[in-house]
Amino acid sequence: MTAVDLPAVPRVLIAEADPWSRDLLKQVLLNVRCDARLDVCADGQHAATLLGEKTYDLILADWELPGVDGLSLLRSVRQKRRSLPFILLSSRNDSASVREALPLAPTAYLTRPLNMESLTQRLQDLLLNEGESVYCEIPPLAPGMTLSAFLERRREVCDGAPLRVDVKAAVQHSLGPEGLDLKQLEDQVHSDPQITAVLIAAANSAGYHGTPVQTLPEALHKLVPGQSMNLILGLALKHNVVLGDPGLVAYAERHWQLSQDSADYARRLARMLELDHERCYSACILHRLGDLALLRCLEDWRQGGGALDDQTIGESLDAFGAAYGSALRTRWRLPLELRQLIAGIYSLEGGVYSREALVVNLAVQMARLTEHEGLEELAGSKTARLLKVGLPELTRVRKT
Repeated sequence: MTAVDLPAVPRVLIAEADPWSRDLLKQVLLNVRCDARLDVCADGQHAATLLGEKTYDLILADWELPGVDGLSLLRSVRQKRRSLPFILLSSRNDSASVREALPLAPTAYLTRPLNMESLTQRLQDLLLNEGESVYCEIPPLAPGMTLSAFLERRREVCDGAPLRVDVKAAVQHSLGPEGLDLKQLEDQVHSDPQITAVLIAAANSAGYHGTPVQTLPEALHKLVPGQSMNLILGLALKHNVVLGDPGLVAYAERHWQLSQDSADYARRLARMLELDHERCYSACILHRLGDLALLRCLEDWRQGGGALDDQTIGESLDAFGAAYGSALRTRWRLPLELRQLIAGIYSLEGGVYSREALVVNLAVQMARLTEHEGLEELAGSKTARLLKVGLPELTRVRKT
């Protein structure tokens, strides 16, 4: 089937087990056809059921689906619709696997890590006529919708924080003659809470096993380099990854800077105390993720026609920021140990806390001090006393 044969609004099925790869495929496709009607599933049996119930114009399926695999889905489809566009995705790049798939005539056989440009071009060829583009207007807010109700509804489905880093430039800077330089990439993106959270979550997803990943360096080394690059580039395809309202940008800059300062202090303190400085850095760079995600949702509210001013932004952060952060960390299944460390930033009341938790708590307190505020009172705090860190040590950490 060619683009000319497609209906005005194509229906597409994406069947992919890994949640982050599934989201990436969805974003790439919507970037080509923002109006596409999408059905997304995580296993082959669900995909087979959907294929029995609906008529699709394009299918993207992973060979390694649990239950009914992607090749079996392709075989079933070809028995009924020989010309239906079907893109088969696989980690198998050996000649035997290719020979097994080719008789079933997949429209494309794409191996992982995916080539994003090639995938995008394939989708454009299948879903658009030559020279055609599709524009989707931002839907207005529902009549009578209040900001509180809007934010409450978006809390469990928000896409996370806006991007601090220009991801295309970061990836381009990290590409060398031998491919992606992971250390260069880490240096480029380590200050971005959204990228850090997504890569950690992806490295802990169903497709990966072993010790939970809690830091950006661990995530980059656990993920295939091409997968890391695709996930990072995929974030740039999402809606409102760059804030447009100056008031929201100002709040975001403050939260990014607080996260960065806290993370830098935490790393120095942890090194001085011979603790896990990467975990402490990770917890602090992520601790404002919810506030940043809320700002991104406020951008949606503004673009939908909702009123927004500085007071409204501040009140919304106070009311929903912490809840957004908790919801994101849970939904993205960040490791429990990392979530507990982040919780130590906000409260050390009751219970027994690790020295790393004390470090991140103290680091955030340091970051909140203005340049005119001294460290004497902080040096006398309970957190500093428990760590046995005095004014000389805090002064050294601040000046490093």
